Amino acid sequence: MNRRARLFALVEFMRGRRSGVTADALAERFGVTVRTIYRDLETLRDAALPLKADRGRGGGYALDRHYSLPPVNFTAREAAVLITVGRWALDMRMVPFVETCAGALDKVQGALSASAQWELGDLMKGLTFTGVPTMSVPRGVRDALERAWFEQRPLRIRYAGAHGATSIRTVRVERLVLERSLTLVNAVDLEKGEPRQFRLDRVEWAEVVEAELAVPRLPQDA
Repeated sequence: MNRRARLFALVEFMRGRRSGVTADALAERFGVTVRTIYRDLETLRDAALPLKADRGRGGGYALDRHYSLPPVNFTAREAAVLITVGRWALDMRMVPFVETCAGALDKVQGALSASAQWELGDLMKGLTFTGVPTMSVPRGVRDALERAWFEQRPLRIRYAGAHGATSIRTVRVERLVLERSLTLVNAVDLEKGEPRQFRLDRVEWAEVVEAELAVPRLPQDA
């Protein structure tokens, strides 16, 4: 089995299971080394598949079986409006999940007929938005934030404070706030157990923490 076929089979195998499966079990199932399985899993993560890694009994790697949606029937007009608003959000960097949003818009546009793309594309050029783009953020930071947000995992960041001093923090992202030219990350500092707010453009580096940290959530605002 070549690697492309194995990746496809790996996705289908995990999607069909009710519980997680260990890397050792996957390696035995597909006749490869555990190291190869780890590389395959990382490739699937890079392709934006929602993989989870849980510890303990019944844990292991699992794929959300609802990661793809059933067909949605947009009218050509609905699709054109979604594409236009989405492209503007990307241009303004309003959405930190750039690649995911762009991929979704490409799929919606691809579902339109060539004539609809041409006619509605010209018409939607008359819909103009103005605004100030948010600060630029490195792709690695955006990718780590997206994964931590959707998988509800801790995020380790290197943060540059207001006076230039940097610090390493482990946080749990609670909310993303878009404020004019800034993207603000409301989070809980898992080492201090305190709520904190970070400017995303000051996050110099970020990675997802694979192991869940045993820190209780703060109570939600009433």
